[in-house]
Amino acid sequence: MLLLRNSILVQVLSSSSVAFPNISSLALHRLLSAAAAAPRISPNPSFAVGDYLVDTCGLTRTQALKASAKLSHLKSPSKPDAVRAFLAGLGLSSADIAAAVVKDPLLLCAGVEKTLSPVVAELTGLGLSLPDIARLLSLARDRFRSRSIVPKVQHYLPLFGSPENLFRALKNSPYLLRRSMDRVVKPNVALLRECGLSDSDITKICIRLSRILTTNPERVQTMVACAQGLGVPRGSGMFRHALQAVGFLREEKLAAKVEYLKNTFRWSDVEVSIAVCKAPMVLITSKESLRLKSDFLFSEVGLEPAYIARIPAMLLYSLEGRTKPRHYVVKFLKENGLLHRNWSHNSIVAVSDKVFVETFIRPHKEAAPHLAQDYASACRGEVPARLIFTSTKTLACTGQCGRLVDA
Repeated sequence: MLLLRNSILVQVLSSSSVAFPNISSLALHRLLSAAAAAPRISPNPSFAVGDYLVDTCGLTRTQALKASAKLSHLKSPSKPDAVRAFLAGLGLSSADIAAAVVKDPLLLCAGVEKTLSPVVAELTGLGLSLPDIARLLSLARDRFRSRSIVPKVQHYLPLFGSPENLFRALKNSPYLLRRSMDRVVKPNVALLRECGLSDSDITKICIRLSRILTTNPERVQTMVACAQGLGVPRGSGMFRHALQAVGFLREEKLAAKVEYLKNTFRWSDVEVSIAVCKAPMVLITSKESLRLKSDFLFSEVGLEPAYIARIPAMLLYSLEGRTKPRHYVVKFLKENGLLHRNWSHNSIVAVSDKVFVETFIRPHKEAAPHLAQDYASACRGEVPARLIFTSTKTLACTGQCGRLVDA
């Protein structure tokens, strides 16, 4: 057995510099040597897998008890020691290894020479670094001890554009490595591309809604039809957002949300269609958030329902961190005679923070030296009283409105 193992090591090492240029022979040698050097211990009747998981792997007693159920066949620490040595060679800390074992106890039974080292070598050949592979192991769970992980990663890397994007998607859905590529994933990708989505668009959807690639293709076709039913045509810039929105809602909840939008913003059927078509993500904005925004926009800003329907993107901005602070600043400037041009509400909230400061705050630093500090406080949710109760004679606070700070 030792001769066979050494023969395999020699073959892998001799081919690594040609087939896998991203990992040096020395690095791969260290990985395999660490595993090969782990002592081969004969079956020991006194070996207790639970104690091994706690004392050697660092699991808690509760974690070890749960993991032991899958490792009851282990009679010695020989194979687990080899696996742990190999994982340490990848750069995993003791805590990382413990976490991986908790997620997949059978990882300790994986063959280093037959499975783990070939998987690492092939993943390296795809351009992944050892830190990338270590992170993939923590996300892939039991898929890492299967050679099938390699062709799946090979398909996903160009689709997602980078290992980081792949890891973000896997964090949301490890099923990306479980589902059939030919029966599920590839047909879904083809359908999304037919809808005019680029690989970049697909990546953005998957990071938020990774199940769009792993669910049955028939379900994805239903989602596409539902997005089109909202009035968002295929190929439009909003189609990706529409798919994300309908992906979070069942048909009955979608209908209920549309009705809620109509009632809350006093929209007609035509107006709600216009709004949803322009900003599909309002469908997954919470009802409480929508209610608070409607109250503020109607009572405080004085907007009309039709105006909001034409520019529904304003409903996606933070009310406390963006809409209110900017409205109060502009209101202060107007009431103190410092702003002579009329600005639409959308123009005020849509610009970047840098542009807002350059346009509405910096030009008035002498007339209103406190304005920059007040705006920063308002963005943190601490609205200075003088931004609300403005007057050229007095800026004293006489009441409470949210979290007010005395001027």
